[in-house]
Amino acid sequence: MSFDNLKANRQAAIGKLVQAAEKVGGNTSKSSYGDDRLWKPTVDKSGNGYAVIRFLPAKEGDDLPWVRYWDHGFQGPTGRWYIESSLTSIGKDDPVSELNTKLWNSGVESDKEIARSRKRRLHYVSNILVVSDPGNPENEGKTFLYKYGKKIFDKIMDVMQPQFQDEKPMNPFDFWEGANFKLKIRNFEGYRNYDKSEFDAVTPLFGDDEARLRDTYESLYALTEFVDPSNFKSYEDLKRKLIEVLGEEEVNGSASMAYQPSASEPKAPGLDKVEDEIPGLGATAAAPEPAATEETGGSDDDDTLSYFAQLAQQ
Repeated sequence: MSFDNLKANRQAAIGKLVQAAEKVGGNTSKSSYGDDRLWKPTVDKSGNGYAVIRFLPAKEGDDLPWVRYWDHGFQGPTGRWYIESSLTSIGKDDPVSELNTKLWNSGVESDKEIARSRKRRLHYVSNILVVSDPGNPENEGKTFLYKYGKKIFDKIMDVMQPQFQDEKPMNPFDFWEGANFKLKIRNFEGYRNYDKSEFDAVTPLFGDDEARLRDTYESLYALTEFVDPSNFKSYEDLKRKLIEVLGEEEVNGSASMAYQPSASEPKAPGLDKVEDEIPGLGATAAAPEPAATEETGGSDDDDTLSYFAQLAQQ
């Protein structure tokens, strides 16, 4: 879609975005470590932070202004880490999801706890414009990719599908009738919390300066690479990696031969604060019972994966 078509067709955009969000799909597997296209908010020593960003529309060639994907990150009894994108992101079977489903359906509570600790984590990626970044003011006015979680995506859906009659639907990805997003980060029980984050009043980006809008549109990053199946490892490769991490017996034999970390072992940050999903099940799998609700921030998952990656290389 060209910039001119984007401007002409923006009235129909909300319905399309809401419909797409209700479907299962989207995803990525490209490693983000060291990717200077990705923006991350800065927090102080207390774990609190503030920034203002603007979600941007889809680039020409992309169907939606976001992609979503799942991954897994956990340590096995071998001491090695499993940090991989899930094939369920592209609608395929995944060995970790299969093992987690077996654990969850075993009827043994300890197996369910293991499955919970290894369940999928949900991520979204969108283009954003950084409006205000007190921690890194050099980022202001620039376009980045931003990885975030379900909490923030729910806030996007809330403004596209308001619950009350006196609220008008708003497309936060729109140049002209969108709004800035005030990202407010709090340290809540040792984890990042984004509940206070909110959209500002509707206002055209750059005061409707079309030249600047065109420049911003041209600076958008394509999201198609994140949904390219060629960027995902094969089922066979992932299963080999899983066996290396957990051992042959657990993956192909008894489901109860699972790793149990000791109370004194350091816990990886954010591992037990993942998205509120049934652990490890594929998008179309029926869950026997819901998992416990968990608090999650979303974008701090990137810090967690960076931590995992460093450990995996040791």
